[in-house]
Amino acid sequence: MQKLSIRTYSIIVLFVVLFIIAVIGGALYYQREIPVKTAVHAPTSLVAYGIRLDSMEIIHGAVENNQTLSTILATHLPDGMIDQIARETSEIFDVRKIKTGNSYARIFSKDTSKRTLYFIYEINPIDFIVYDFRDTLRVYKDKKKVTRLVKTASGTITSSLWNCFVENKLDVSLGLALSDVYAWTIDFYGLQKGDNFKVIYEEIFVDNKMIGIDRILASKFHHNEKDYYAYHFIQQGKGEYFDENGQSLQRSFLKAPLKFSRISSRFSRARMHPILRIVRPHFGVDYSAPRGTPVVALGEGRVNEAGFHGGYGRFISIRHNSAYTTTYAHLSGYAKGLKTGTHVQQGQVIGYVGSSGLSTGAHLDFRVYRNGSPTDPLKLESPPSKPVESGDMAGFRQMVLKLNKELAK
Repeated sequence: MQKLSIRTYSIIVLFVVLFIIAVIGGALYYQREIPVKTAVHAPTSLVAYGIRLDSMEIIHGAVENNQTLSTILATHLPDGMIDQIARETSEIFDVRKIKTGNSYARIFSKDTSKRTLYFIYEINPIDFIVYDFRDTLRVYKDKKKVTRLVKTASGTITSSLWNCFVENKLDVSLGLALSDVYAWTIDFYGLQKGDNFKVIYEEIFVDNKMIGIDRILASKFHHNEKDYYAYHFIQQGKGEYFDENGQSLQRSFLKAPLKFSRISSRFSRARMHPILRIVRPHFGVDYSAPRGTPVVALGEGRVNEAGFHGGYGRFISIRHNSAYTTTYAHLSGYAKGLKTGTHVQQGQVIGYVGSSGLSTGAHLDFRVYRNGSPTDPLKLESPPSKPVESGDMAGFRQMVLKLNKELAK
């Protein structure tokens, strides 16, 4: 009985061992014969300037000094092709307007010929022009995809608007935009310590890179114990800035003919002349600014005079309407093309700060005449432009309520 148990036990062990060997062998067999399948992802197609680059390569560059389209493409295109470009596509883009520093790209075939298929020139960070050489020459303009991000900024004045933006590490171009919005309502040369602002604006991104400020959507500027509001509102396809009551912030005249300077002498009927050393009237405002600072027209008008005018040095006189004339003296030079009879727009650059004539240093002598009589430029009042249309007022007020919630945060 005991022997039978041993024999039975041995048989059972043998079967177990054989079964394990069979299982392991089968597993190895199936592992060898039926490999595990792995997922293969197709490569993502590269796209640049709206062109799929599946079978092409692209290289980028920047226009160097004295480079032209001819010198850039001379070794990549057949003889005569560049002349054809200049001759047949000038209405779309004048190749003579290619600027040093602007980016370009050449797209070519991957084969051994490396044939140029496209040439792209970036007019600016958004707009570009494409030269398509694949079949017959084709040229067209296009734009990069632009995204906008709404942001807010705020600050308190300690000395000047410019310094405030520098101190708070804000984009200075936003400060320039803010000064443009309030150019008709706030004298930025008269800002006081403690004045403050908050602004809601849009930044523009192209290729995931911030390229600048698009526009200010709304802002509140606290100055001289008063809040000045500004809202960007589009009506009849045109965007303008209005106050909280829908009145336009634009005026017939700007507050000042140049940006970010200081007043060195005010309107006076008895001032000691710095060179002649005699007391006589000074019917203007002197803005001290670095030589070459752009001077702009206070309003739309026609140039009455542009030339050397005795002690005033290089001088410009602009007649704006039947009542108002403005003058700009001691300039270092004039804007290109400006001469007597030229029609100028509000804010257009007309000349540059200098020290010509009887002058002790670089500054602008600015004067305003009403019906031929001098008037203090700092007290000049101008009627506003058209307000928000009555039919658009409901939409305007709804927008104001929404933006005010953001300004109040």
